[in-house]
Amino acid sequence: MLKVLHFYKTYYPDTFGGIEQVIFQLSEGGEQCGFKSDVLSLSPRGKVDKRSVSKHTVHCESISFSLASTPFSWAVIKRFKELAAQADIIHYHFPFPFMDLVHFISGIKKPTVVSYHSDIVKQKLLLKLYTPLMELFLSKVDRIVAASPNYVETSHILQKFKDKVSVIPYGLDEHSYPKSTESKLNQWRAKLPSKFFLFIGAFRYYKGLHVLLEAAQHSDYPIVIIGSGPAESELKKQTKELGLTNVYFVGALEDEDKIALLELCYAIVFPSHLRSEAFGISLLEGAMFEKPLISCEIGTGTTFINIDKETGIAVPPCDVAALREAMDTLWESPALAKQYGVNARYRYETVFTSHQMIEKYSKLYQSLIIK
Repeated sequence: MLKVLHFYKTYYPDTFGGIEQVIFQLSEGGEQCGFKSDVLSLSPRGKVDKRSVSKHTVHCESISFSLASTPFSWAVIKRFKELAAQADIIHYHFPFPFMDLVHFISGIKKPTVVSYHSDIVKQKLLLKLYTPLMELFLSKVDRIVAASPNYVETSHILQKFKDKVSVIPYGLDEHSYPKSTESKLNQWRAKLPSKFFLFIGAFRYYKGLHVLLEAAQHSDYPIVIIGSGPAESELKKQTKELGLTNVYFVGALEDEDKIALLELCYAIVFPSHLRSEAFGISLLEGAMFEKPLISCEIGTGTTFINIDKETGIAVPPCDVAALREAMDTLWESPALAKQYGVNARYRYETVFTSHQMIEKYSKLYQSLIIK
């Protein structure tokens, strides 16, 4: 059985983002497709020699310092060398600039895969300094994987390395999600209106929640927002200033509560307006739960999941009127919303299951070993 080492700046239980979800799905399902995974990450909790997370092993090193959202750790270099020496495949998760340095310092000669999760969008000045190292790193690895053809076509970085880029969509395993109990569903039915739009995600600069709040003005439909993050106080202030009474902030929820709201909601609204939103796992969760989708066309995976007028509606980014019109359309057309939801579920089943993702990565790993 092949041994794969995943390396990323963070992992469960420190953070629970989309990249961590992808690593988890690959690590949990790999054995049935011929590979076993270890995960190496940095952690504010400090060094952890090894711990089991269900079917895979996680190793952590302490953070020496952080710069521009990038953690650095001198101790991880030695740990990476040790773990990489035992692995057949090194699977990097980009972006993580310090990872590029670790790769070159370690001098490990093993087959390498990079999951290219996103361009670097926000740190424009630091990107100029980092670009030479980044391009050298991407030129040296054996294979680069993007999660959607949309992202490959719109990323000038990926276009430079197009000959070594593969597309493997992210996938979810619905059996790994807890089932909602009737008591949990009733608990939320008592708190919320019977029909509502749902947003799930961290409150970050690229999520477009400020646009969603503006679109909520002069409308009656309820909007439930799951999550927390840096922009929380600003968004709640905006809600108050706009006089919105139809918006419900329910905080960051446990999985059982999130699943209950996914089951109960009428549709998913996902207004991310910048390329930092490279895919949209919660949008995919909506498709898995047979919900109609609303997203923005930003040239990324959001409109690879959500096909306009097939699985939902895609609108221009930062367009308040277009977002409100899309919400109006779904709200007033239950039959159309139902059909979009059915189509979204079918697209999940045919393109985005975890088994499909794991199988494709397994074939990629095998091809690099044979090579």
